[in-house]
Amino acid sequence: MATPIPSEDVPGDLLAESVHRRLQEEILSGALGPGTPLSVPALAARLAVSRSPVREAVLRLMHEGLAVHTPRVGARVATLDEETVCAVLEVREVLDGLAARRAATAATVADLDLLRAMVGEQERLLAEAADERRDTRLDVEFHTAVRALAGNAPLAGALQRLDTQAHLYRSDIWSDDRNRRLAAAEHRRIVDALEAGDERGAEDAARAHVAGLRVRMTRREGR
Repeated sequence: MATPIPSEDVPGDLLAESVHRRLQEEILSGALGPGTPLSVPALAARLAVSRSPVREAVLRLMHEGLAVHTPRVGARVATLDEETVCAVLEVREVLDGLAARRAATAATVADLDLLRAMVGEQERLLAEAADERRDTRLDVEFHTAVRALAGNAPLAGALQRLDTQAHLYRSDIWSDDRNRRLAAAEHRRIVDALEAGDERGAEDAARAHVAGLRVRMTRREGR
């Protein structure tokens, strides 16, 4: 049973944010798989909160592309097929490259220290058993931090939506130790280019990371 979300004396907007964050994490980690119903009454009961913040959170999930609404059926976790996720990652490759290029000249020493700490944490955890929820969260946090440095809100918003959608497809990618090692190494190459102030190198590293991710997410054994 899920741990209830503390709700006593919590303002409505903050409670809705907490519910959204919990549901988003469960979707991205695969705990709520594609097609899973998102019943507001059932979720409210499970999380021990009122229906209002859950309803708001589900609407946000639909805006992000993580959930869809079907008449007479209700909201469900969205489902992405291989063709769709490849299209999503194709666009993300270009935009993540642009974000990294912009970040290369904007990152401060403190920014770079933070990014290196993030990658260091990912590398340290390679010695431990995979944890899809944790590893998904760390991946999203790293990319969110790089995109924030680009200083382009529309770009960051578009990438966040694309990123969350991509994680819907085969979220078990984070259960494979090879994928975890590759992702950490690619993240380090991005940070190295950012620290060098190498705009082209940062763009190439970011694009190569997404291109590799596209192959790994759609790879089948024996293909």
